[in-house]
Parts: sequence; C-alpha cells; structure tokens
Amino acid sequence: MDSEYNANSSYYLSFLSRYVDDVNFTLWLHRTVVYPLMVTFLLPFVFVFLIYFSSISLYIFKFHSWLLLKEIKADDVKFWKVAIKFIAAVWDAHATLYHGYEICGLEHLPKDSNGLLIYYHGAIPIDMYYFVAKIYLKYDRLISTVGDRFLFKLPGWKIIAQALKVSPGTVKSCTETLNDGNLLAISPGGVYEAQFGNHYYELLWQQRLGFAKVALESKAPIIPMFTENLREAFRNIGLGRRFFIKLYNLTRIPFRPIYGVPFVKLRTHLGPPIYIEEGDTPKKIQEKTAAAIEKLIVENQRIPGSIVGGILDRFFEKRKIDIVVNSARQKKFMNNKDL
Repeated sequence: MDSEYNANSSYYLSFLSRYVDDVNFTLWLHRTVVYPLMVTFLLPFVFVFLIYFSSISLYIFKFHSWLLLKEIKADDVKFWKVAIKFIAAVWDAHATLYHGYEICGLEHLPKDSNGLLIYYHGAIPIDMYYFVAKIYLKYDRLISTVGDRFLFKLPGWKIIAQALKVSPGTVKSCTETLNDGNLLAISPGGVYEAQFGNHYYELLWQQRLGFAKVALESKAPIIPMFTENLREAFRNIGLGRRFFIKLYNLTRIPFRPIYGVPFVKLRTHLGPPIYIEEGDTPKKIQEKTAAAIEKLIVENQRIPGSIVGGILDRFFEKRKIDIVVNSARQKKFMNNKDL
C-alpha cells in the first residue's frame, strides 16, 4: 500500500515540476488567470463602497441631524463650526459602522482645561480621526493635532489643516496651544512608528523628546492613549522592511504599502494623567509616558495581535483578555503599581 502511495506521489510531483519551474507558464498563468480574477474581485468593491457611502450618509442625518440643524439655525452661524460638525459626523458614523468604535477612560480627559494626549501611532492613525470626531460631537471641543510635514505637501491638505487645527508643530507653537487652554495630541513615534511598527505593539520613539519639552514648558498634564486592535485594522506588508527603512531615511516619505481589514473592533483607552513634578527632565517625562502607554498596551491588547480575534471582539464581549507577551515586558508593566 505504501509503495503504491509513493508511486502516485512521485508521479504527481514529476508532473507539477514540469510547470512550476517554467517561467513562461508562470507568466501565462498571471496574465490569463490571476489578473482577470483580481479585476473581477475588485470591481464589486467599488459597488459596495458606493452602497456604504450612501448608508453612512443616511446614518449621519439620522444620528446627528439635530446637531447640524442646531448650528445652522443659530444666530451667529460660523462656517467652520458647521463644516467641522458635518465632517465629525461622517467620521463618527464610519467609526461606529465599520469598527464599533468606543472610548474607555473618558474621565481622564480634561473637560475645560488643557491637556497633552500622547498616543501610539498605527499604520494609519484612524483612531485619532475617530477620537477627535467623537470628542468634538460629545464635548464641542476640537483637539489640535501635530501632523508630519510631508502631509502639508499633499494637494487638498491645507484646508483640512486649517479647519481641524493640524500643524507640523514646534515646541514653541505646541506650548502656546496648550497655554491657551486647548487639548493637543502628539504621537512621538510619528510616521516611523506607523511604517515600521507591527502587531507586537512596540514603541518606536527613537529618543524623541519634543513632546516632553512641550509638557515641561506648559505644565500641561499628559494623558496616555492607546487604541486596541489598531494594528489589526490596518497593517503594513511584511516584505522589504529593510528596503523601506532605507527609503524612508532617504526621503522622509512613507512608501511602505498598507492593507486594511474591515469590522475589526477598535477601542481607545485613556490612562490616568501624568502631572509634571518638580525636578522632572524631558528624558524622565518621556520614560514615564512610555511606561504608561506600555501599561495600557499590556493590559488591553493581545500580543501578538490577531486579525481574527479583533473581528470577533466586534461581536462578542471580551470580559477578560488573554494576553501573550514576553515575560520581561509582562513583569515590568502588569505588576507596576506606581503608574
């Protein structure tokens, strides 16, 4: 029986080997089968996109029509406020429908004073878009954000930055924003963390101290922020990491491709505020902030992240998270009672 099985296996392997190593056959396969299939599978998504766009638009007016009408009927109509309310409603509807987005720890967010939000940067900072939209609709406070300089070279970005208070950010300008009593969000990892982070959720801050200097000068409390399953909603392709690092270091432009998965549960966690104390230095503030964000990650995120698990989180309540982390990281942050 074994000899017959081995004979059949050898026959099939011999048959396949005639084509696997044939470059012409591979090219023919791609041109006549793979490419048409790609087009076939992509075209329906255009139709689905149009359906969902219509659906989201209807949800916007269903859930937020009273807010829009309230602003439009006001005696002192402010164009940007009406426009921002509409944009926020669009993003909030998208957040709810696609990712069941929610925020935990809102009690840590200052309601009428300044605060510096420091957050982990995903492949796409979609959580920050959702967060800004929800906070604006809920508290009527627009969070200023710091964006990478390459964004301001993109067509159409100028008007977005103007309306939503996005700026490249210097220590001086950020300090002034906080001293005016505003909320400001900064990701120390920035585009580098976005491009080269992975589903192990390690912080890639590269010794950046700018945000710490801002906190030190403004004395604003730091609110650590992390969004659960962020790397499962959008990921970078795994191939060519070294090449893309060299390309990024050369151009400072994010070229590494990204792919997304819908319906992954996204949940933003805010940690207790970190207050500036006497004797704090930028380095010490950075270390305390990094430890606070690491703590949020370890307490709330599967490591390594799971796309399937992230999707299931959307439909099943997660009472206790099974976290798999390396022992050193777990010991350092799970048992840290001082944070």
